Amino acid sequence: MEIIDLHCDALLKLTTLETATFADDLRLHANRGRLHLGQVKAQVFAIFIDPNIPQSMQFLEAMRQIEAFHTHVLQTEGMVHITNWSQLDTLAPHEIGAILSLEGCGPIAADLAKLSVILDAGVKLVGLTWNEENAVAHGAEQDASLGLKPFGKEVVNLLNERDIIIDVAHLNEQSFWDVLPLAKHIIASHSNARAICDHLRNLTDAQAKALVEHGGHIHVVYYPTFISDDATLDDLVAHVKHLAKLVGVEHLGLGSDFDGIDATVNGLAHAGEAQNLLEALREHFSVEEVRGIASNNFRRYVKKVATR
Repeated sequence: MEIIDLHCDALLKLTTLETATFADDLRLHANRGRLHLGQVKAQVFAIFIDPNIPQSMQFLEAMRQIEAFHTHVLQTEGMVHITNWSQLDTLAPHEIGAILSLEGCGPIAADLAKLSVILDAGVKLVGLTWNEENAVAHGAEQDASLGLKPFGKEVVNLLNERDIIIDVAHLNEQSFWDVLPLAKHIIASHSNARAICDHLRNLTDAQAKALVEHGGHIHVVYYPTFISDDATLDDLVAHVKHLAKLVGVEHLGLGSDFDGIDATVNGLAHAGEAQNLLEALREHFSVEEVRGIASNNFRRYVKKVATR
């Protein structure tokens, strides 16, 4: 059963690990071989810059990760750069779609021109923050009462103009509520249910319902810290069940966070084991519902997003 995974951090590893290769490097949760084994038909690759890197160097680091996407990922046999969402439906059986996202607008500082350069590289999803504050908004670990900044509204307007999906996964609560009515296309690429696991990175029931009411989707994340103590596959399934009851299974998807996490769930250690999650979901959902969570819900979602 084909999977579309909305988040991994393989680009960070490809630019920081010595002699890393995308095809089969076992230091990567989401290398090409493991994606193929797990039937991941399309993978979103995040550009993530550590906020501890000096601001003056962050845009350059973003460019380095874009370069790694082109020289490592796209130069690997069978990988296809998705620049138009319609390409998801035209991939050959042996091909895997590769999609760029920006995880946090820290690298652009307060410069829309820098954001335009990053979007021109083919970025299709943009998260406004990581966990920290930047010139755009406040992240998940910031005071929940501090929200979107004036420059953030300019960023949202540009993203809307270019039909870029805005990712709310790392926003704090006030920023989430500020962005929600402004965003043309919106999604949580890798977040779970706070009602099941009380973590700032997870969505409250009110957020989850409002997100879907505004046309958004929620993609569950595989990181144990966002699932439960001693997280198991069944514990992750519990998040899916809760969200399905809350907002409807047709609005759910997957966002592993592979290569950005320091622990994994037993049976879900890398992309090659992704089908194990689908098997666990089959105990509670129909085949068509699981196929929807795996990829078809997102395919339907992006048909509403104008292509560029």
